[in-house]
Amino acid sequence: MIDRAPLANSPLSVLIVDDNPAHLQIYAWIVESAGYTAMPAPVDFEGVQLPEKPSNVVLLDYHLGGQITAVEVAKMILLKHPNIPLIVLSDLYELPADIAPYAAVFVRKGNPEKLVALLHDVLRPCP
Repeated sequence: MIDRAPLANSPLSVLIVDDNPAHLQIYAWIVESAGYTAMPAPVDFEGVQLPEKPSNVVLLDYHLGGQITAVEVAKMILLKHPNIPLIVLSDLYELPADIAPYAAVFVRKGNPEKLVALLHDVLRPCP
């Protein structure tokens, strides 16, 4: 069961960057079930189209197909919005060294409860 956090009047948004349309749908469902607004950004062979409006946090798949890497996407996002936390998703057991300087948090795929807990932690307002 996904823990739904109490939210303020306007929902916080989560940008989801992945090359797999099914994964985008699954992560959007998880994010929305947790009470946040999902902003899917599909990656294709030409790259990724990122929204102009910044999100509150980014979920970034490490293994992207096409002509762009997760490190390149992380650099693009942080260049425009340097304070947005990046949560890197992967089926690897540990955070790869090349993306580590850009990641706020790393989570293995397949654990929605842990992902939601991390989202709550990252998006929780400071006291």
